[in-house]
Amino acid sequence: MGKLEGKVAVITGAASGIGEASAHRFAAEGAALLLADMNDARGEGVAACLRAGGAKATYVHADVSREDHVKAMVDAAVSQHGRLDVVFNNAGFGGTSGPIAEIPVDEFDATMGVLLRGVFLGIKHAAPILAAQGSGSIVNTASVAGLRTGHAPHVYSVAKAAVVQLTKTVAMELGEQGVRVNCICPGGIATPLLAQAFATEGTTEADALALTRQALAFAQPLRRPGLPEDIAAAAVWLASEDAAFVNGHALVVDGGLTCGVQWSLQPPVMRERRTL
Repeated sequence: MGKLEGKVAVITGAASGIGEASAHRFAAEGAALLLADMNDARGEGVAACLRAGGAKATYVHADVSREDHVKAMVDAAVSQHGRLDVVFNNAGFGGTSGPIAEIPVDEFDATMGVLLRGVFLGIKHAAPILAAQGSGSIVNTASVAGLRTGHAPHVYSVAKAAVVQLTKTVAMELGEQGVRVNCICPGGIATPLLAQAFATEGTTEADALALTRQALAFAQPLRRPGLPEDIAAAAVWLASEDAAFVNGHALVVDGGLTCGVQWSLQPPVMRERRTL
């Protein structure tokens, strides 16, 4: 029996990257899925692939920054499957960037709309259903950029820091009703989103991903790039009963990136054995 057997899960941002990998992992663990994204062609493709493998999976178009879309998404999961057990608020994008004095207010609002309001709305509309059941798990995608500076643009970093804090505050409320709320803080993960930074005109997505993996291979003590499957495994754990006593936690999955200066880069005085 899979870790999520009999559970119904919603995954946002499910058309690619972490969301797609999580959809496959959740399905393999027995969950019935409602997948949401704005890339309808890819999202429908993921759902069709899962159904071909015997899983229960449907896709809906959803802009997570819009409350009507998020409410309809949650309602669809309950309508189709009769219950809701897990919501993985994963949808995201890089958002606006640049010096603080040059960031347009509308781009700030759009970035916060997806990265923070989208998580808030997912929690808001799932909370009454899960609380009424007295059980459930909400998992949010945050980032190491929400814990340390220098890993992402200003607004992205601020939004992810807010996701961490929102996770903790809501965990205090919903935990008393049997609902767990946690978040994952990925490090450098080789996803199509990050690969955009390495893409140039004429570069295919596959080539951009290959360049991303190369760039991330030595970015942390574990000498390989982070993969969407690494985050999917963490999401399954937080969603499952294996994490039944985990609440309000920000789970860092970064290969050691945020621990500090890598051992091989430290000065000799730190690395060499010296007698007292």
